[in-house]
Amino acid sequence: MAVSNIISDCLDALLHPSARYDALASARHRAFIAPRLLGSLAAFAAFPIYLAVRGAPAALEVAAFAWLIAPILLSYFLSRTGRYESAHVLSSLALAGLIMVVTITTGGIESFAAVWLVVVPLEAALSASRRVVAFASALALSCAIALIAIGHFDMLPPSMANAGSNVVLMAFGVTSATLYAAGLAFGAESLARISVALLYDEEDRYRLLARNMSDVISRHSRNGAVQFISPAVETLLGTTASRLSGHGLFDRVHVADRPAFLTALSDAGRGEARSVEFRVRRDLPRDERGRSAAVDFIWLEMRCRPLETANGKTAADETEVVAVMRDVTDRKNQEQALELARAEAGRADAAKSRFLATMSHELRTPLNAIIGFSEMIVQEDALMIGAARRKEYAQLINDSGQHLLSVVNGILDMSKMESGNFEITPEPFAPRPALLNCCNLLALKARDNDIDLVTRAPEDLPQIHGDPRAFRQIVLNLVSNAIKFSERGGTVTVSAAVDGQRLTLRVSDTGVGISEDDLKRLGDPFFQAGKTYQRRHEGTGLGLSIVKSLVGLHGGEINVQSRIDQGTTVTVTLPLASPQQGPNNIATLNPPSPPAGQSQDYQVKKSA
Repeated sequence: MAVSNIISDCLDALLHPSARYDALASARHRAFIAPRLLGSLAAFAAFPIYLAVRGAPAALEVAAFAWLIAPILLSYFLSRTGRYESAHVLSSLALAGLIMVVTITTGGIESFAAVWLVVVPLEAALSASRRVVAFASALALSCAIALIAIGHFDMLPPSMANAGSNVVLMAFGVTSATLYAAGLAFGAESLARISVALLYDEEDRYRLLARNMSDVISRHSRNGAVQFISPAVETLLGTTASRLSGHGLFDRVHVADRPAFLTALSDAGRGEARSVEFRVRRDLPRDERGRSAAVDFIWLEMRCRPLETANGKTAADETEVVAVMRDVTDRKNQEQALELARAEAGRADAAKSRFLATMSHELRTPLNAIIGFSEMIVQEDALMIGAARRKEYAQLINDSGQHLLSVVNGILDMSKMESGNFEITPEPFAPRPALLNCCNLLALKARDNDIDLVTRAPEDLPQIHGDPRAFRQIVLNLVSNAIKFSERGGTVTVSAAVDGQRLTLRVSDTGVGISEDDLKRLGDPFFQAGKTYQRRHEGTGLGLSIVKSLVGLHGGEINVQSRIDQGTTVTVTLPLASPQQGPNNIATLNPPSPPAGQSQDYQVKKSA
């Protein structure tokens, strides 16, 4: 074992650096160098023994032993240059030259050494190169023809004409050639076994890589058909690789992404590397009854380029495409979340701008009135203001202060609701008196705007368990908004009814209405719907937002239906029992227009 390790280390030291890191090349270089070195060294070691037995050697014997230095030189040439095929060519020349010298001096084509010409191409076969084998075969054939020609024209030395016809020498020549050929056969078998083992190892490495890498490697034709796809796709898409062959993968690509998928493969087939992102349907696990869950799509990123041949070139016609696909669903979700966050930040910035603009108007206007009229009262002697005018100014100052107070209270209430510090005090109360009282408070405002305020409140309305103050604030905000956004001559209808265990409060108007886009954001703090009528009316945009929060605190729901220039209907449902705090939802629906001439099915009562 120690001797074999020493020999192996010596051979490793003799290998060219280009062959040390290639297992097959290393085995071939070893098979070339080892027998030549060992054979030459053994021959040189046996030379003294040969002299002791035979005596003084003849000139031919000296030449033969001197020729044994050639294998050592060939081994040195291979270890220094790494040119494996060239070393075999030189080896064939050296062996053929030695055979020619021996055969010419021992009888020509009839010499015992002539059979060794067969060994020349056999030895060259170890190079695994057709060019080397062809050269060696041609060389051996040329040597045989030359020997025949030399014998035919009696060009052999006279004393050596029949030197090779001795039976013993012939037996020695055939036996030695056979043994050498057998050694070559064992060497070829050893190299073949090493090649197969290395091939299996290489396949195992690629198989291990294909099964354990998360990326999917595939080969496509230019029309997108899958010709090969790695087993990693089974984990990615939840299906077998065989079902994705042909157009199986294309059939799973989202319909909207198929043009981009095919375009990328077509461009790659023309020699242009491409990258594309697309959605692919993934098979979800089935339940106990064998039913599949809802369709699930994931995002894949595919990098594709033309498939190179073994010589590193791409074919001009029918170019195939190799692609690497990976799951980028998480990244796409992050990008979408980032985009939503940016949009939300943009809306927040716009809301801040609207809030500042609204507050500057809602605060500056009453403050200007308060300051202006108070200065006039201070200078009443100089301005000769009478008692009636002073009383009117005082009333305007009071109205402006009340408006400021309502604005500040609305902001504080909204802040409390958003922070979760707003509390309600539920108690039993009758909703009908509270509803009528709120409508009577706003009747004067409706009459000044030439708007009919119609109420419908049945006398048999049951009690409701809730916060009376919050209920009044809900009614006041809804009715006030309906009056504010109704044109002169319009109608605002307020009705209440019981539906099961819930009280339904409905406020309808014939005003300007709300667009579909604004309905999606209705109820956001400081948001005021519309562009053409945004600043035609005073307000902070907190009314409906406060209503939404108060309804949510009572465990109720709010629904808004509206059409431009046809009016708006706000429906609030509150539980009759103890309120349960729930989510604050606004359902935004656009109802179909009622048929022309359809009458109302309830009585109305006009306000004073």
